[in-house]
Amino acid sequence: MSHRSLADLVKAYDVRGLVPDQLDAEVARALGAAFADVVLIPEGAPACVIGHDMRESGPGLAEAFGYGVRSRGHDVTLIGLCSTDGLYYASGDLGLPGAMLTASHNPAAYNGIKLCRAGARPVGQDSGLADIRDLAERILAGEVSDPAVAPGHFMERDVLPDYAAFLRGLVDLSGIRPLKVVVDAGNGMGGFTVPAVLEDGAGLAPLPLTVEPLYFELDGTFPNHEANPLEPENLRDLQAAVRAHGADIGLAFDGDADRCFVIDERGEPVSPSAITALIARREVARAVADGADAADVAVVHNVICSAQVPEVIAATGARPVRTRVGHSFIKGEMARHDAVFGGEHSAHYYFRDFWFADTGMLAAMHVLAALGEQEAPLSEVMGDLNRYVGSGEINSTVADAAAATDRVLAWAEQQGVTVDRLDGLTVMHEGGDGDPMWWFNLRASNTEPLLRLNAEAEDEPTMARVRDAVLDIVRA
Repeated sequence: MSHRSLADLVKAYDVRGLVPDQLDAEVARALGAAFADVVLIPEGAPACVIGHDMRESGPGLAEAFGYGVRSRGHDVTLIGLCSTDGLYYASGDLGLPGAMLTASHNPAAYNGIKLCRAGARPVGQDSGLADIRDLAERILAGEVSDPAVAPGHFMERDVLPDYAAFLRGLVDLSGIRPLKVVVDAGNGMGGFTVPAVLEDGAGLAPLPLTVEPLYFELDGTFPNHEANPLEPENLRDLQAAVRAHGADIGLAFDGDADRCFVIDERGEPVSPSAITALIARREVARAVADGADAADVAVVHNVICSAQVPEVIAATGARPVRTRVGHSFIKGEMARHDAVFGGEHSAHYYFRDFWFADTGMLAAMHVLAALGEQEAPLSEVMGDLNRYVGSGEINSTVADAAAATDRVLAWAEQQGVTVDRLDGLTVMHEGGDGDPMWWFNLRASNTEPLLRLNAEAEDEPTMARVRDAVLDIVRA
């Protein structure tokens, strides 16, 4: 059998590619077998849990992956349709490694696999994913055969009601004022989880929420718009619906519903950094109310979150912990510091009470609680959490990322700045005495010839000046 490379399929954090050109049943089975060999067997796990999103290829690929696991003598619990945070819940609650068949916000032709160890602990390039890739390639090449063991068994389990009840137990929404909420599920898994958690679809008590649904029909072809709320055009229907319904808030979930974006009552997007700061305040306050000393409480944020995020965390008395971009780095730092919460500017939100994993639904519930516990509209609730002006992430195609970064560094060092290299190049100008603060981060993509710029400043003219100066150097 010829050698089949999986280098373009297995990324830094997960598996993602075109179906069936890159990812088919044979590859999924090999990855399942390798997952068992690399993760289940060394950890002594008796089984794993597998779920899938609404993509048409999901059930078949989930079953094929499961057959690979079973070939190593391990049982498989199939939980069927679920969000990615639903899979993390199952992994945490059952104490089993897990696999989620999803390509998140990618277009319909894609699918992928997110893997985790027991307790929803991440499996990334440096924590087993590279070994799984290499072993799966050898299995596909016929260099590794199935062991002489009795195959494991398939079992089915519905975890949605337990998932919904678990989240309800973390954030109590029963006593908030009535809210009208427009939710755009983008034909993704939010259309499956929102009725269970925020309404009474899981048999739970009704909440004081009126949910106006947009695109709740599960459809992996994404007939209305891509399920990627990070792109502004994919929020336009939600923004219009919030205004049309006179709603208090709008929520948009990505395809696998592990990310949540927020729209205020005016139809304006709320920065994920502002949401990070809001939830950080709530989680620190809760930890202190439970008896913790604020100085012992940590909150994690990545290098491209707004400068206000560590400011807000520090103002609570807690410790801001800065880390690289990417869920495996966030989760690792959270576990290391036993952090109560972690946030990324991409709208991934991580919670200690959720096995340090990311969940868009729990983040949404925190925002609903913060809004519903008082009478002010969301734009006022978020008022002090919009301190700076950001550029958003701007990508530039470059032939030599390192050389371009060095040119930017040479310019920056003439500006009276501090520099660090935690994740790419971060340049901070403190400002003061009428001189505006500004900073930027310039990071190379792991997978493409791109440099990603995020800039922020105290005012729009300063941000634009810094942004344009860096882009001129990068694109020269």
